[in-house]
Amino acid sequence: MRISARTDYALRAMAELADTPDRPRKAEDIAGRQDIPGRFLFVVLGDLRQARLVVSVRGPDGGYALARPPAEISLADVIRAMDGPLVSVRDLKLTGLAYQGAAAPLPDVWRAVRTSIRQVLEGTTLADLTAGTLPDLVRERASAYNEDVRTYPHG
Repeated sequence: MRISARTDYALRAMAELADTPDRPRKAEDIAGRQDIPGRFLFVVLGDLRQARLVVSVRGPDGGYALARPPAEISLADVIRAMDGPLVSVRDLKLTGLAYQGAAAPLPDVWRAVRTSIRQVLEGTTLADLTAGTLPDLVRERASAYNEDVRTYPHG
């Protein structure tokens, strides 16, 4: 899975909005706090608005606000709004996917990857982020990652 800049910016902007769910936030404020290029953020916020995850509020105290409470918006919701399915294999449905010969078990690997990613992203809400209380599964997997960090040439 690759997290695009668009999705990274969208998640960071949504976290900012979730941090103050009782009032709209100006895009310029979010861009400055998260070091996101302003023009890019306006496009991202437009996409989030079309996905009905944010609303725009007019007026001098206007800006952008979450369309639902932070506890009702998962990270998966935001990622799907920006980039589509969480995990795909050549845009094929994994149900019924079958390979032959030595590669026969590979579809089960793809299914396991999709399930793991869904558990983490669907199980983590914007409220979890802003409260700093990530689900146990996320904390356990992050801890496992930190204990087994390897050096790769591209990050």
